[in-house]
Order: sequence, then structure tokens, then C-alpha cells
Amino acid sequence: MFHLKNENLGYKGGVVLRDISLSISAGERVALVGKSGAGKTTLISALQSRFQSDVALIPQDMGLVRNLSVFHNVYMGRINVNPTWYNLLNLLWPQKQEVTPIRNLTHEFDLGGKLFERVGELSGGQKQRTAVCRALFQGGSAVFGDEPVSAVDSHQAQAILKAFCENFETIVLAMHDIDLALKYSTRILGLKEGKIVLDQSTEELQSEDLNFLYVS
Repeated sequence: MFHLKNENLGYKGGVVLRDISLSISAGERVALVGKSGAGKTTLISALQSRFQSDVALIPQDMGLVRNLSVFHNVYMGRINVNPTWYNLLNLLWPQKQEVTPIRNLTHEFDLGGKLFERVGELSGGQKQRTAVCRALFQGGSAVFGDEPVSAVDSHQAQAILKAFCENFETIVLAMHDIDLALKYSTRILGLKEGKIVLDQSTEELQSEDLNFLYVS
């Protein structure tokens, strides 16, 4: 489903990851782990850019429009499937048939009361949950997330990861919480010093097996 072979990956002309070969099959739940700067964002971006179709994305900056409401930011998850006139109608006068499912979805993540508040007025955790709701509303066969639960508490993080598992066949997430990565993924990719240095099933790993990724 997702495939890279002997590729150097980076941005702005610089190389962050070298000689990367990687295949991800449909149905896998993959966690990318490693300390800050290890290349998790670079790898997520490279995979997503090659397979844009039918993939929901939660980028590190969340990709929200600050001056629009939570409703409108979530609605944008399906903006490509609706005609332009209908999108404009919902921009000006949100339609009940769109408001109801989005309200129900945001309510699951404690955002129901914020539905028509501007995203720019929300806390960091609320913004992150809005981006999560947009991805869930968009749907698709796969979701890519760059630290999608970094700004929420443990209870909310587990609710989000459970929702991903229930709604997407394939999941690829950069994660900072090792315990959550082991619990909700089937495969761990460990990044260090510009390379993938660990590629293993979570059934074969304990949290202490990943400690070496975070030491110099």
C-alpha cells in the first residue's frame, strides 16, 4: 500500500533521512517513534505526499483555519466531495444535515459546546481535537497523524486512538508516548540519526526496548 525504496528524504534541499526502504501494508497500525528531530515528520510527509488519495491527514501544525469555526474546520474534511455552491452555502448558512453529524462527532471529544466558536480562540488541546474530528469526518482507508495526541490528556488520547482504530483500516502515526504507541499500534518504526533503526511488531516489544532511541 505504501512503499519507499532506497530514498533520501528531507525538505528545502536538506536530507533528514537517508537510504530509506519501507513498505506498509493495508491493515497495519504503525507508530513512528524517536526523539525530536529524528525524522518522524519527514517520513510522515513523504508517505502522505505519495499517497494522497483516500488518506486523512493530521499535520503537526494541525492545518486549521483560525478565523473559521470548529464546524467549518471539521466540514472541510469532506469539502472535495461536495459541489462548490453547496460548500459556499454551508460557509454562510450551515445546513442541518451537516451540522447534526458534526455536532455529534465533536461532542464525542468534548467540543460540542464549541461548535461555532472560532478555532483561533481555542486551547491547544481543543485545536488538536478539532483536527482529529476533521480527519474522522473525512474518513478514508488510512489516516496519517504527526503527534495527533500530544496536546491532550491520557483519557482523551486513548479515546482518539481507539476512534482511529475503529474508523481507519490503516494507521500511521508519529508518537511521543511510547506506552500508547505500543498499546494502539501493531508495528513500531524507531528512527535515530537519520535512519530507521528498529522495525518490529509490538507483540515482541516492551517499553524499555525503545529506550536506546532517546539517548545520544
